[in-house]
Formats: sequence, C-alpha cells, structure tokens
Amino acid sequence: MQRSELTIDLAALRRNARTLLRALAGAELWAVVKADGYGHGAVDAARAALDGGATALCVATVAEGLALRREYPATRILVMGPTADIAAAREARLELVCVDDDLPEGLPVHVKLDTGMGRWGLSELAAPGRDVVGVMTHLATADCDADFAREQVERFRRATQPYAQLVRHVANSAAAIRLPEARFDAARCGIALYGLSPFGTDPAEDGLEPVLRWESHLAQVKKLAPGESTGYGRRFVAEHPTWIGIVPVGYADGFRRDLAGTEVLVDGDRRRVVGVVSMDAFAVELDHELPAGTPVTLIGEGVLAEHHARVAGTINYELVSRINASPQRARRVVRG
Repeated sequence: MQRSELTIDLAALRRNARTLLRALAGAELWAVVKADGYGHGAVDAARAALDGGATALCVATVAEGLALRREYPATRILVMGPTADIAAAREARLELVCVDDDLPEGLPVHVKLDTGMGRWGLSELAAPGRDVVGVMTHLATADCDADFAREQVERFRRATQPYAQLVRHVANSAAAIRLPEARFDAARCGIALYGLSPFGTDPAEDGLEPVLRWESHLAQVKKLAPGESTGYGRRFVAEHPTWIGIVPVGYADGFRRDLAGTEVLVDGDRRRVVGVVSMDAFAVELDHELPAGTPVTLIGEGVLAEHHARVAGTINYELVSRINASPQRARRVVRG
C-alpha cells in the first residue's frame, strides 16, 4: 500500500480556467505553472489550462520553460524571473521578462515596471526597443489591500499609456477575480487555476474548485491510557482512555510540523491532529477504535488547504508547492 496518494483533477482545473476567463471579460488568461504547477504537475496543469482557454504559460526559470517547450512547441511561454541563459531561451523561442535597462536581443521581451512591489523592475519606463512585445508590473496587495493595488494599477496605466500597442499585463489571480481595472490585455493567474483561494478563504466563494486531493490511511491504531502520550516531546498526553491513529505522512512529505491541531477526515469524519508531526508520521485523535487501513483525507472533501494554512500561519501556496514527490506516493491524474 502506498503511504499516500495525490489525485489531480484536470477537469476541475479546466473549469477554473473558464471561471477566470469569465471574470476577465475579454482579457487573455496566462497560466502560471511555475514550481511544478504549484505542486500539481506543470505539464499536465499546462495542458488543462490551455484546454480551458489559457493562451500562454508563465514560469519562473528558463529551465522550467525548456521543459514545457518540449511538450508545447507552439505555445507562448513567458519566463518571469531574471536569467543569464539568454542563448537557451532564444533557441527555444521563450519570452523573457526584463527587470533592468540591459535588454537582451533576438527574442521577445516584456519590460517590468516596479509600481510598488519593491522587488524586480524598472523605476521608470523608457521607450521600448524593437524586441519589446509587452509591459507588465506585479501587484503587491491585490489579495489584502485593494486601495494600494489600485494605486499600482493607476501608476502603471499612466506610465504605459504611450505604449498601449504592446501587450500590457498586470493582474494576478486576486486581481483577476476582484479588481476589474487591472485586467488590461492579459492576466497572469496561478493559485486560482488550482482551485485555491488567493484570499485564504473558501475557494467556492469565488466559484473555484480545488484540483488536488491528498489521501492516506491509518497505519496503526492504539489506545492511550491516562498519562500516556504520543509523539516527540510528549506534547499530547491523554487525560482519559483515548484512541489514536497513526498516519504514515509527515513533514518530509509536505505535511508541515506546525499542522498539529488541524483537522483531517478519518473515514469521512473530522478528526484532530494531535502531538508533534514527525518526519514521516502524525497522530489523530479518534472517538473509537478503527481498523488499520481506514482511509484518511488530508486535503479534499471539504478539508481545505486554506484551513491548514491558517493553522500553520502560512499560505495555501506554500503548503501545496511543498507536497514532495516520493517513490512511496502515487500521483493519479484524472483527466476528465
């Protein structure tokens, strides 16, 4: 038996792409599939996004772009991170984002204007050269401070008005959903494609369907007597006779150490994670004895990555992108 299994529902991803396209009302959808498609598998996620209406793919590195180019020879692929590997990008017909005045030649370039992120990008926009096909910026607060995001959008609009013949792209997932003025010509959407909320809330509130399901099982069930504990540091000590189940998944698999206290489904019922999550196992508190092999859902069926993220004090992006590949885990892709 596999220690756990990931199921990737590509039909849900296609539906999420169509939901985003409806919100964009005419702007193009560019699918962000960096970090192995946020842990969902870049190649499969890219195909589903394109089938759902996306017209370009966005990655962080040239290496990611090259891997996708082999699978998608005719698709527009934009490398968003800075790189010195210009020759490989040119040969593969990738498009590059330029964050300074040193524009590469012989391949399409998108110039990035820093309007408030305070990271990559130019402070001022000069007249674009012949290889420049797009201008862009990156919103810092579209998920949490719409007023500042609107300030960024307006700065970008003023700075790029003379270059409206170029492709202008600003919106991320949060802005695509709730900030219509950020649409411009295209939106670079990542997290929402995977049915995860850019706002850390229930994705269903914005018509999104989680794409990833993560399942395991109870590998052992035991009864703790009062005063007995489970896990390192004795963080959970039974106050009365308590059944616990041991799930063979831990922080090396991407189920973070600080997820103690979150809930998972055991045979369809919500159960609390107790004690310390170890490298390859964690414990759940049960209300009665169950057989080994009982199914456990870590993400799916209403168990949201967003809830786990709140318990861990992080964001859903980090949780799903850190679910690690392993020979002891199956990945099942449902194409729909």
